[in-house]
Amino acid sequence: MQIRLPRPRGRWLAGVAAFAVLAGAGTWTAVADDGAPTVHREDQVQEMPGAKIDTSYFTTGGTARRPAVLLGHGFGGSKDDVREQAEKLARDGYAVLTWSARGFGRSTGQIGLNDPDFEVKDVSRLIDWLAKRPEVQLDADGDPRVGVTGASYGGAISLLAAGHDKRVDAIAPQITYWNLADALFPDGVFKKLWAGIFFSTGSAGSVGAPDGAAPAEEPAGDSPPGGSAGGSAGNSASGAAAVPRPANPSGCGRFEPALCAMYERVAVAGKPDAAARQLLERRSPSAVGDRIKVPALIVQGQTDSLFPLAHADAMAKRITANGVPVAVDWIAGGHDGGDRESGRIEGRISNWFDRYLKQDKSADTGPAFRVSRTGGVDSTDGQALLRGATGDRYPGLVSGAQAIQLTGPEQRFANPAGANPPAISAVPGLSGGLTQFSSLGLGLSLDFPGQFARFDSAPLSQSLRITGSPTVRVKVASSSGAAVLFGKVYDVGTDGRQQVLPSQLVAPVRVEGAEQGKDVRLTLPAVDHEVDAGHRLRLVLSATDLGYASPAAPATYTVSLLGGGAAAGALTVPTAPAVKTQAAGLPWWTWALPAAGALLAAALLLTARRRALAPAPDPELAEVPLEITSLTKRYARSADRYAVRELSFRVEKGQVLGLLGPNGAGKTTTLRMLMGLIRPDEGEIRVFGHAIRPGAPVLSRVGAFVEGAGFLPHLSGRDNLELYWRATGRPAEDAHIEEALEIAGLGDALARAVRTYSQGMRQRLAIAQAMLGMPDLLILDEPTNGLDPPQIREMRDVMIRYAAGGRTVIVSSHLLSEVEQSCTHLVVMDRGRLVQAGPVEEITGGSDTLLVTTADAVPEPVIEKIAALPGIGSASRTDEGLLVRLDGATATGMIAELVRLDVPLTGVGPHRRLEDAFLTLIGGSA
Repeated sequence: MQIRLPRPRGRWLAGVAAFAVLAGAGTWTAVADDGAPTVHREDQVQEMPGAKIDTSYFTTGGTARRPAVLLGHGFGGSKDDVREQAEKLARDGYAVLTWSARGFGRSTGQIGLNDPDFEVKDVSRLIDWLAKRPEVQLDADGDPRVGVTGASYGGAISLLAAGHDKRVDAIAPQITYWNLADALFPDGVFKKLWAGIFFSTGSAGSVGAPDGAAPAEEPAGDSPPGGSAGGSAGNSASGAAAVPRPANPSGCGRFEPALCAMYERVAVAGKPDAAARQLLERRSPSAVGDRIKVPALIVQGQTDSLFPLAHADAMAKRITANGVPVAVDWIAGGHDGGDRESGRIEGRISNWFDRYLKQDKSADTGPAFRVSRTGGVDSTDGQALLRGATGDRYPGLVSGAQAIQLTGPEQRFANPAGANPPAISAVPGLSGGLTQFSSLGLGLSLDFPGQFARFDSAPLSQSLRITGSPTVRVKVASSSGAAVLFGKVYDVGTDGRQQVLPSQLVAPVRVEGAEQGKDVRLTLPAVDHEVDAGHRLRLVLSATDLGYASPAAPATYTVSLLGGGAAAGALTVPTAPAVKTQAAGLPWWTWALPAAGALLAAALLLTARRRALAPAPDPELAEVPLEITSLTKRYARSADRYAVRELSFRVEKGQVLGLLGPNGAGKTTTLRMLMGLIRPDEGEIRVFGHAIRPGAPVLSRVGAFVEGAGFLPHLSGRDNLELYWRATGRPAEDAHIEEALEIAGLGDALARAVRTYSQGMRQRLAIAQAMLGMPDLLILDEPTNGLDPPQIREMRDVMIRYAAGGRTVIVSSHLLSEVEQSCTHLVVMDRGRLVQAGPVEEITGGSDTLLVTTADAVPEPVIEKIAALPGIGSASRTDEGLLVRLDGATATGMIAELVRLDVPLTGVGPHRRLEDAFLTLIGGSA
């Protein structure tokens, strides 16, 4: 993991020779960095009962005492994973000790999943070692000033160390668990995929040896106190030797036998027993939660189906109740992928330790609560950023609850035999690729017909920010007396079909004694997600999920909504109203830009040449949005080179027309003539019967978005729109700002400064600006430039909503697949001429063939299995992956089958139907 942080200025504080005297034992190396203190590293193997622990110690030299930090690594990793962070903390004035936990890296011993008798006691022994270092600050004899941090496995050990060893003074656990039993057995349901990854990672033979090599033998001879040096300390691996250990007889590699037996027992049974829960709970921070009484910075990931936000919530509540400072930070990424925000988080951890280890009261520890929200751009370079929302207090997962009414009858559905085929939500190792399926309208999750119940809300009248865990009450009955259900809340688009599962999270629940029906209060996954106005919330209860174990025996489930009075059938949604994003101000001179722009606009108007008189309106075309006849435009100073030549086509009300063509086809020139920016040499453009000339009054019925819009970054979205409308000189009541904003779906974001907007939000604001006055004809030139797939889908929704009111949209885009999904009609140009015009279906033709792109080549036997699947007509290899022709099967079903066949798919989409037609039409011009 590469960590890049700004480093504080400083001088070279000490020489290598002097520090070698202090080392006493081990091999040291110096890591120099111009303008920053030199970091010295000592690699040692420390003797522990039943294991040899490989460690590295980082300092910047000197004799001044300083606080210490223990820095743990993630599961399956080693001390080398956190080396760069250790060096940074050392430059910040800490003595930093990293180590490879038992069974990982070059450390020996068995993996105990942070067993208090082994891994946790190892940390206490490391604290003992730090207490003997002359450069480490002491609070008492044998009691060093020490903080502990780490991610995932290392985050849990920081919590456990604080609960078991009173010498720990501050902690910063990251994306970790509070109760490991709850993580792997949530509500009594076995999280089989993640558990399998855990145990396969620790079962891969000699985990500690690099590149699969066997560990080296322990060198002969006496070892200095604390360990033995081995090899060059400058290597990426420490060079410290480790002894071989026999394989675990149960076949679980380096795991403790009790853990192996537990996993095998639960994996075979498909559900946990009391002994399994007890085994994991004893090794969990929750077991010592009442003893964690040190300041805690809790960092948890939003895209994390392994350790979801509920674990951080439990940590925060318990540690806060102990009467110590607690801050909670929800980062964008997590175990399922995404941005881990390493630079920001490591900076915040350093500040946290500055405050509570160095006792620096001026250190900025940040807000009590922060959540990273997707979006925002740097106004100086346009780069996409994450934006933070903060609160003075941690809001928990139920703050600001709102009731959203759900509707739907009592529903019966099946748990299929063998729990196959399973629904798909988060899939470790594949979840990132699933986001690409939104181009098929599948969202990020798949549910199979007949295997789930569904309840929908009405379209939301305004946008809604969900921050926390929604809850709902349902009645569940099962023909077998027991049921396992997976609850999820979808964000459903305006068409009622396209749906997105926030963070791809589901909430499993096991229901016993449900022969006659049982009331269940279901707590759904905690998320931070904004639902646009016009979208619906959809509650789905599925019988299966690929990541979890479901009963193998078939059963029939019956589910209905519960609730009394106003809460009948309600989904309770937390909104955390106290969590807000504050917009910082900009220098005063930026406020002068609007005035300067207005003066410039006035000067241009005063110096503009007189407009030519336009021909009389054609009453027969009064209801026709656009008719172009024999339009011709020559290149400057050329009599026989044409940008556009004899172009003619017509657009009717309610159409979304795509203007397509290769570079140089004349699309942009046509749009510029349509907007009255340049004059044609020949031919005519009529909008609602009026001929177009520069400044023609009928242009007030045309809205345009061409080559992006410029916004003042310090102003809010609403202020930018109002300023633009005032500059047109038209009455404020004609702006229809609220209608434009409702279609654009910006919601509460309108009150924020534009510099906090994501690229997609800026594009939607630009579209809203083009829609001011609710023009009857909307022209969009490349509206999806720079957007990611979910943002492209949102832009598609905007265009479809706008045309649904009887208005007309013309869009020029190079994204052929997007044009195919968004547009009703096409105009294809090449070399300035019309090639073909008509409905999309006529130009593209139909196709049931899908292109499946894959990370690696698919073996021929697997292709044969795919071709033999029911409902699949054929499957063949291409350079990009596979071409699969559907013959009765659905895209959803095909994707599920490919996942089960371990096909490394990275995307699925229509087989270039429009692209094939487009290339055929324009020939060699492409």
